[in-house]
Amino acid sequence: MHIVDRRLNPRGKSLENRQRFLRRMKGAVQQAVKRSLQNRNIRDVLDGGEISLPIDGMAEPNLRRGDGGIRDHILPGNRAFVEGDILPRPPGSRGGKPKDAGEGDGEDGFRFVLTREEFLDVFLDDLELPDLAKRRLAETEEETPFRAGYSVSGSPSNIAVGRTTRLAMMRRVALHRPRREEIEALQRQIEECEDDESRLALEAKLKSLTEKSRRIPYIDPLDVRYRRFENEPKPVAKAVMFCLMDVSGSMSEHMKDLAKRFYLLLYLFLSKRYKKVEIVFIRHTDKAEEVDEETFFYGPATGGTLVSSALAAMRAIIAARFDPAEWNIYGAQASDGDNAHSDGNLSGQLLREILPLCQYFAYIEVGEEGGDSSVSRSPLWMLYDGLRPELLPLSMRKVCRRNEIFPVFHDLFQKRDAQSKVTP
Repeated sequence: MHIVDRRLNPRGKSLENRQRFLRRMKGAVQQAVKRSLQNRNIRDVLDGGEISLPIDGMAEPNLRRGDGGIRDHILPGNRAFVEGDILPRPPGSRGGKPKDAGEGDGEDGFRFVLTREEFLDVFLDDLELPDLAKRRLAETEEETPFRAGYSVSGSPSNIAVGRTTRLAMMRRVALHRPRREEIEALQRQIEECEDDESRLALEAKLKSLTEKSRRIPYIDPLDVRYRRFENEPKPVAKAVMFCLMDVSGSMSEHMKDLAKRFYLLLYLFLSKRYKKVEIVFIRHTDKAEEVDEETFFYGPATGGTLVSSALAAMRAIIAARFDPAEWNIYGAQASDGDNAHSDGNLSGQLLREILPLCQYFAYIEVGEEGGDSSVSRSPLWMLYDGLRPELLPLSMRKVCRRNEIFPVFHDLFQKRDAQSKVTP
């Protein structure tokens, strides 16, 4: 049997060697991908491309004789040393220590080109939605094929060669089908026989065995068996992600760019890793509206700021379309932290009603370029920060620069233990 690998190879590359290299250098490749994401535009944020890997640690593993132990060497005769002398280390050797700065030649970093699929796989490898499938599973079911024995009919691609051959051999033995070796031996006896009567008897026996061999085929259609598969229904967890973005007049272009970068990463993460996740886009000023993906990312809007309008819209959509008893509900909100003073109490009340329904809620506060990402005293931040002692599934982060988006996103959605689902 010959196996032909017809997967598409990158131009001039060996796919098997490439995959082995990516597995061996997984940690270095992940770090290089995160560094390369910091200065990309929104539209080409995850398009793949060239990354740089450090030379250190890229050598292929190999076996060599270790230091220590007793070894015998045969050296040519000389007048400088006798048996028992200790040979000095060769000049210029430093015992395997790295060269000092400025000494010797160096090497540039290794350049490696990733496809878009490889780029996405590396970036999303250790991310997940927290606490997925905690709620009741969906009524809709996926069908997964599983082995269910053998059948006498089926597709030629599913023929069970081993079972077919075994049944054919059992039938031939039961019906006493003459073996090929037996017929060949009888033919040799006929050729060597000199007695006419014995020859006639042997020829009659050969004719009988040949006819019986023809009547009993080597493989009969009754022997053929096919692998049988049945579809096993498996319930699918239903999940929905609410994306709430402030597009009011207080949000500068830089702030909107940071928010869109975060949501673009979130959208790519969900569409790549999960096939059964609904995404609801809500943008708000002093009024909130549910919009499509194109309008959410690129549609113009401005106005005042009422955060309660977005939270009220989220609560209304949950009540109308997503039963918390059946759906895993997630939320991600991006805002500059500004809110009308009179809207604070209503926003807090709505959030207290929404958070118990959610598996996880992430709040991202965006700031101006050069701001302090470690401290925030905005009205919305202080309101949300007051809810954290109540052990609600709420995580909060602030970003002011583009290169902070990717670490924050990774920190919010990285895989965690059951005891550390919510981080400050």
